[in-house]
Amino acid sequence: MTRPARPGPDLPAEGADSSAPGAAGVSAVSFRPRAPGTEADSPLSPADSYAELCVTSNFTFLTGASHPEELVIRAAELGLAALAITDRNSVAGVVRAFSALKELTRLQDQARTDHAAAMDGSGIRSHRVTDPSSRQTRCMGESGEEGAPALPLDRPLPRLIPGARLVLTDSAVHWLALPTDLAAWSRLTRLLTLGKRRAPKGDCHLTRADLLDWGQGMILIALPPDPLDPDPQKTEAPARRTEADLRQIARAFAGQCHLGAAPVYDGQDQERLDRLAALSQGTGLPMVAVGEVLMHRAARRPLADVLTCLRTGCTIDGIGTRRLANGERRLKSGADMARLFHRYPAALRRTLDIANACAFRLDQLRYQYPAETRNGEAAQDRLERLTREGLGWRYPGGPPPKIVNRAEKELRLIAEVGYAPYFLTVHDIVAFARSRGILCQGRGSAANSVVCYLLGVTEVPPESITLIFERFISKDRGEPPDIDVDFEHERREEVIQWIYDRYGRDRAGLTATVIHFRSRAAIREVGKVMGLSQDVLARLSGQIWGWSSSAPGPDRLREAGLDPADRRVRLAAQIIAQIIGFPRHLSQHVGGFVITEGRLDDLCPIENAAMDDRTIIEWDKDDIDALGLMKVDILALGMLTAIRKSFALLAEHRRKTYTLANVPPHDEQVYDMLCRADAIGVFQVESRAQLNFLPRMQPRDFYDLVCEVAIVRPGPIQGGMVHPFINRRQGREPVEDLGPALMEVLGRTYGVPLFQEQAMQIAVVAAGFTPAEADRLRRSLATFKRMGTIGSFRDRFVSGMLARGHAADFAERCFAQIEGFGSYGFPESHAASFARLVYISAWLKCHHQEVFTCALLNSQPMGFYAPAQLVRDARDHGVEVRPVSVNHSHWDCTLEPRADGALALRLGLRQIKGLREEDARWMVAARGNGYPDVESLWRRAGVPPLALDRLAESDAFAPLGLTRRDALWAARALRAPAPLPLFGETGEGLREPEVMLPQMTLGQEVVEDYLSLRLSLRAHPMEMLRPRLPGTTPHDRLASATGRVTVAGLVITRQRPGTASGVIFLTLEDETGTANVVVWSRIYETFRKAVIAGRLLRVSGRIEREGRAVHLIAERIEDLSPHLATLGRPLLIAPNDGRADETRRPAGGSLRASVRHPRDQAKVLFPSRDFH
Repeated sequence: MTRPARPGPDLPAEGADSSAPGAAGVSAVSFRPRAPGTEADSPLSPADSYAELCVTSNFTFLTGASHPEELVIRAAELGLAALAITDRNSVAGVVRAFSALKELTRLQDQARTDHAAAMDGSGIRSHRVTDPSSRQTRCMGESGEEGAPALPLDRPLPRLIPGARLVLTDSAVHWLALPTDLAAWSRLTRLLTLGKRRAPKGDCHLTRADLLDWGQGMILIALPPDPLDPDPQKTEAPARRTEADLRQIARAFAGQCHLGAAPVYDGQDQERLDRLAALSQGTGLPMVAVGEVLMHRAARRPLADVLTCLRTGCTIDGIGTRRLANGERRLKSGADMARLFHRYPAALRRTLDIANACAFRLDQLRYQYPAETRNGEAAQDRLERLTREGLGWRYPGGPPPKIVNRAEKELRLIAEVGYAPYFLTVHDIVAFARSRGILCQGRGSAANSVVCYLLGVTEVPPESITLIFERFISKDRGEPPDIDVDFEHERREEVIQWIYDRYGRDRAGLTATVIHFRSRAAIREVGKVMGLSQDVLARLSGQIWGWSSSAPGPDRLREAGLDPADRRVRLAAQIIAQIIGFPRHLSQHVGGFVITEGRLDDLCPIENAAMDDRTIIEWDKDDIDALGLMKVDILALGMLTAIRKSFALLAEHRRKTYTLANVPPHDEQVYDMLCRADAIGVFQVESRAQLNFLPRMQPRDFYDLVCEVAIVRPGPIQGGMVHPFINRRQGREPVEDLGPALMEVLGRTYGVPLFQEQAMQIAVVAAGFTPAEADRLRRSLATFKRMGTIGSFRDRFVSGMLARGHAADFAERCFAQIEGFGSYGFPESHAASFARLVYISAWLKCHHQEVFTCALLNSQPMGFYAPAQLVRDARDHGVEVRPVSVNHSHWDCTLEPRADGALALRLGLRQIKGLREEDARWMVAARGNGYPDVESLWRRAGVPPLALDRLAESDAFAPLGLTRRDALWAARALRAPAPLPLFGETGEGLREPEVMLPQMTLGQEVVEDYLSLRLSLRAHPMEMLRPRLPGTTPHDRLASATGRVTVAGLVITRQRPGTASGVIFLTLEDETGTANVVVWSRIYETFRKAVIAGRLLRVSGRIEREGRAVHLIAERIEDLSPHLATLGRPLLIAPNDGRADETRRPAGGSLRASVRHPRDQAKVLFPSRDFH
């Protein structure tokens, strides 16, 4: 048994636990038999047995210094009998501990069948990080551990006791609440819900009265204030109140209450225990030993001190007595606790009694979905009726027999597993949305269901894809189905509030999302605590690309002006690495609802969300998956908003009515457009990678779009599937004959697996898996914070293929391709749902470019491109774009008829930065036949002067014959102070002469356009800068260029796919078009600052071609962003102007204050859209 670590110094020793958390099991956990005759071979004596009942995990935010998974694994190492996770007024971390213990049990069972097996470990979910910049899941393990812990096979794993530490607002006593049964758990969650719903987000207000009302059935362990506190203000009258509080609770819950005794390790513990024993005798509460655990190992002490600083708002130098005096608030073995409580052995034995009394386990939770009966009609009967009706309206000419048979088969299975109410819930939600004219469609695995198609939940025809209903529902799997429904992003809130209204807030709640520390926040917060200056922190965090999850290395530290060898800098870097992945707070899921028949807060506490009228449960998606709770995903999709607005514009201007179901299919012009990669604004295929892949793919039918959506994803790319697929499609290599069984699975994708369904079918057909085992394989491939690995499936998979006559190299290659889905792979059904929107959006762009662009602009923010690029693309396609006008524009962009019958696009007032929608609507309502001048708009619409400034700055008064400066001058005059009587019009003063403001240059107009509208219809900035950049090649000439060239342009997008081995893709725009720049990792490291922060770049490199795609491989990159600040440089006043005694003001300058530094001004003027 490992001896406890001694209290260490403030800084950890070299090689100690000093990197990222999780050494106790992030990398691996193995179980091994002990050698006979060893000391540890004998069972633990009763004197050594101990249950730790007071453990604070890092879900007591900024307090606990260890993950729940780490605590469970360490408890197993130490041989503890039980472990209670008791976070402050919360049970948010208990499911993670439950999942970790479940995984340890599986590993132990598997190890018992083969003592020689080396088992993969139970990882910390938040440390199996799917880095958003790379979409790669990686373990952030601790580097300082000497190997992974090896747990003996003959030792039982600790029991998990879910509980909470109740902190009351009207008492200094904290109470550990440990439920003894399911009813007590429900009372605890109801109690926590009561405190959380009456408090703002993240807080909980509980009183003694609440505890008295809800504490029945729980073991309550009192944690009184320290009886040896030297402050007399905290020991006299408060001590009497503490004793009174203890007596009051003890009388109410006789036999349930105990007094917790926790050592402080300050040399006075024996006296402290004596005082607590006296208090125990006086109040009648039996004393029980607790460890007040904050961390799984002592080496986390520096991190615990940093968390204290973050919580209290001080630096490490000012922490004072709040610093942990030692590292003893860690998990301890029973032998260690026995030495501390050698005079009170009963307090130690009582921990086992309490653990035995707490019989509740999380897997006892019984979830009941709403019955969804309607007018006495049972859910299954109603579902069957709606399905029969769907056969009629989906197939007016009569349904194919195959579809009828599939529907009957699905309905039988749905009846067997009892999921009819779930389908009806989704049907009713979709029906409500459509009754309100809200566009929606189901996606994900729901598209594998004929029933979902007949209910109208999904629009993917079953004939268009390979249906695998087992991917959706399986008796063997024992998991609820997963139906995701996308709604218009602007109107999803209507659907959410309808769900709350229908089911009530005590029966419906959004799942939580745990917000973790990532690199930027960790550097900023820890650096501030460690005393690093703001400029150093800015340099360090500015080097981070996106939401990276790695700590700064020595090179990054040196770039920021820090010495990596410095002791404090080294410690700061270590703690930054440790804190990455720690939870910061709970947020709300993007739309995952948990709905119950009974009270939801009988299962889990409900708290207020930051948004008004939103409530969330304390558990996230993975938690409810672990407990088998069903979730309905109510998601937002901007493209649905754009499509619905496009349909409305077509109905208004072209008198044509379209829906998702009746857009003309198989339009050759649409596929021709996509083959040319003319896809800016088109859903899912507008990214840089997709635009490059479209000419190679040459999609000609719907299934090609399904493959297009799925293939440019990390899964297929990492699995090496892209090149074989495209080479076989283009006929450059033969399609490998894999035998009739496998070719039936992979024939449509040229023998290459692209979809998760194919991975399941390969496992069944070629490796002998049962459908249930294949589904386990699919779930082990899921990337998002899963705890297991797929290593245990490899031998089974390969040996199964060998036994069926497949070659060994082919079997290994198949598994390697399937493993590629471990990062991110699309189900075919999901890709098909998205492909529907790809086709519809492409059809709108192909045949109604002006309508499509107008709808996209009115749906912002969304998509890959900013309004400036969308407007430019529309103009390139012959659409007339008209400027913002006070006499013509509405809030949204609109379409105006032209003399030739075409439609022109009028920019809306929504494009004006800083203009409120309310002011714009007042202005439109009062417009009548138009405004003759600025003052009439002000008087008739009643808008504030600031709104007039915004209109003037956007040049919206141009139709009135006013220049930008004239309009701004007139707007400012309306709020000028009244003149003094002597100089007024009735006094002796004369009329003020007309002011002749200097005319603005084209460059100044363009700058003001970008400042106000984020785009300009006058000119592109590169048009004015081109004369200053000799030797640069316009982008429209790159198609014929060869060798090495130099280009310059605005950065409109940056992409750093995790599957591209660190390669960065830049899209530059000039006055002639765009250029695609490839930046290899070596070049990126050399020109890192320019690549990350530059807005105007000059890039030199060599031309490469692949089909129609032209790339510039960067060799040198220069940041020319300061040039952008010169576009609006004012004209200088001539020195001999007769007013030498006055302070000169630039006559051509803007009247508004602006950002002064050229770099900062460039960021404001020409922002890019970056995708990490």
